[in-house]
Amino acid sequence: MGKTTSIKGKLSPGGVGFNILMAIAVTIVIFILTILFLRLFTRHGQEIEMPSYQGQLAEELTQNGAKEGFVFVVNDELYENGATPGTVLKQNPLPGEKVKHGRKVYLTVAASEPPTINMLELRDLSFRQAEIMIESQGLVLERTIEKPSPYENVVLEVLYRGHSIAAGTPIKQGEKITLVVGKDVGELPDSTQTSENPL
Repeated sequence: MGKTTSIKGKLSPGGVGFNILMAIAVTIVIFILTILFLRLFTRHGQEIEMPSYQGQLAEELTQNGAKEGFVFVVNDELYENGATPGTVLKQNPLPGEKVKHGRKVYLTVAASEPPTINMLELRDLSFRQAEIMIESQGLVLERTIEKPSPYENVVLEVLYRGHSIAAGTPIKQGEKITLVVGKDVGELPDSTQTSENPL
């Protein structure tokens, strides 16, 4: 009987046991409310379809953001003929991908002018090899000039604006160049033949 009275006394309001139980209950309630708040705040488990931002001004996106709460980061510039400088050319994640609110979106924007590269060494390469390297560097093969040579389909000279250009010379991407290519003398009706490169 004495023990029962003692236990009741401890669990009654103001007792030590009652205070401990109340502290545990409050802790549990706070923990549950915190979890619920975090789930609501971070929209836990909710995904949306990534919109397309291509063609939009990157500066506006990075400064003002979007209603979806994404964080925009410009991580690359690329020159594209005809594109408005500063507009988005590519994005990661891609449009249509399922993503969560608030994630980072990496943007590739249009540069105001083409970058400068160093002219590659194309002499003594086969015409096909030179053509592939020209394309990979963002240059344009305007035309080819066939010249009598024992070295069939080998690049003999590289011309830029009508003049020979040496490897390592700075040149803008998108510029047009001409290749002088060797041709079997017996196959040429004249000493030299020029052909336009189909673009």
